[in-house]
Amino acid sequence: MQKWEKEYQIRTYECDKNSNLRILTLMNILQDMADSHASSLGLGLEFCIKKGFAWVGSNYHIRITRLPVLHETIHVTTWPAAEKKLGAIRDFIIRDEAGNIIITASSQWILIDFSRKRPISLKDHLPDYTVIPERALETEFPKLQEPEKIDCKRVFSVRFDDIDINRHVNNAVYPLWATESVEHEFRDGHFPAEIEVAFKKEGRLSEDVEILTQTDGLTSCHSIKALSDGRELSRLRIKWQKI
Repeated sequence: MQKWEKEYQIRTYECDKNSNLRILTLMNILQDMADSHASSLGLGLEFCIKKGFAWVGSNYHIRITRLPVLHETIHVTTWPAAEKKLGAIRDFIIRDEAGNIIITASSQWILIDFSRKRPISLKDHLPDYTVIPERALETEFPKLQEPEKIDCKRVFSVRFDDIDINRHVNNAVYPLWATESVEHEFRDGHFPAEIEVAFKKEGRLSEDVEILTQTDGLTSCHSIKALSDGRELSRLRIKWQKI
């Protein structure tokens, strides 16, 4: 087993108004790295489609020293860091052009039987592969608390482009919704230095979702719920830092 490495150059359409990499794009880069490495190991999208399986993200934990900026080239490394009976841990390191680590991340994935929407054992359904027992970010994905007092409510409609190949809202969209629920004036002077995400239920095309936000100083907690039936789709905690 070798770590998977790739370089990305940050393009104009991947940046926000301050020329920083969008959080949505960061999440997409992590997903792209996970998919391309899994495919090289024979465990990726093509394998899953053939077998009727799907990889579903259950958690992300990301720490950001600074966000990449326009035209910067970043070096991204990923590897499978641990394996559980019903889940796999994949970690990431992002370095700048000078080799400095600017982002570390850990993610947890579950393999499901797509038709039954139920988790299945990795060892019973995947080809043999090894892990690299090294962590980019030491985390056990602690339980995130639901907001106790609601400082802000925002409603978004699930767009066609929010839906991915697994026919539900893509993981990258939830941090986007959460960060959009924070006041724009606050966003102008702060960036998310730490993001924790727990994915709970599938979001569906055309339904409305409500983001409930509690803000305490430089920490915001978010619960994302479907308005139609109240089911909780995701829960997030973001620690902000002044620019």
